[in-house]
Amino acid sequence: MKHKMVIVDDEPKIIRFIKANLLSLGYEVESFLSGAQLLENFDLHQPDLILLDVMMPEIDGFEVLERIRKFSDTPVILLTARSNAHDKVYGLNLGADDYLTKPFSLEELFARVNAVLRRTKPGVQEFCLLSEIVCESLKINLGQKRVWIGNEEIKVTNIEFAILEMLAVNVDKVVAHEQILTSVWGAEYRDDVEYLRVAIARIRRKMKKGGNLDKLIVTYPGLGYMLKSKLE
Repeated sequence: MKHKMVIVDDEPKIIRFIKANLLSLGYEVESFLSGAQLLENFDLHQPDLILLDVMMPEIDGFEVLERIRKFSDTPVILLTARSNAHDKVYGLNLGADDYLTKPFSLEELFARVNAVLRRTKPGVQEFCLLSEIVCESLKINLGQKRVWIGNEEIKVTNIEFAILEMLAVNVDKVVAHEQILTSVWGAEYRDDVEYLRVAIARIRRKMKKGGNLDKLIVTYPGLGYMLKSKLE
């Protein structure tokens, strides 16, 4: 099946350029000139990936992403002419899967698109559907890809679950930054530790709902992270 792409940008030339090249690669592509149009038509298209411009009038890309994340975990790559680190971290904290600074080459865009689709598509499950790892009151169901604290299910993104899954199958062991980045994001992201730090921070905030469960994830500076089976 063809992947469905949605491009959101207030510059028609950019839309036409990206759309033509994505179509040439066999993707299905829809486009909108504003975030409001995307939000109004989201349910009609059910995209596999959204390319979302940040600097748009009325509703900027950050606000659009924030609204999307209230009802969908569809992968989003932010496109922006602003390259400062604060904006990048802010976008990742809102739930962006990647962040691409304009101007960018088609090769870079396609590489990012392929990387995001690769890590978000369903794969062959290596674990029994009922396989579950429990650390204190944190329960991670590897087959169903769901997380609970006690009896309350915690909503996590695909990336957040992939990180938790990797830490859980290596419980009480330190997992290197490069190992997590390569497994979750792809080999081309192995040195982008900032992506991992932001995602870990989001996971810890969600785990705080269970009291001090965020302390189950231990940081080893310069090395990686470990998920502990028990709090000390």
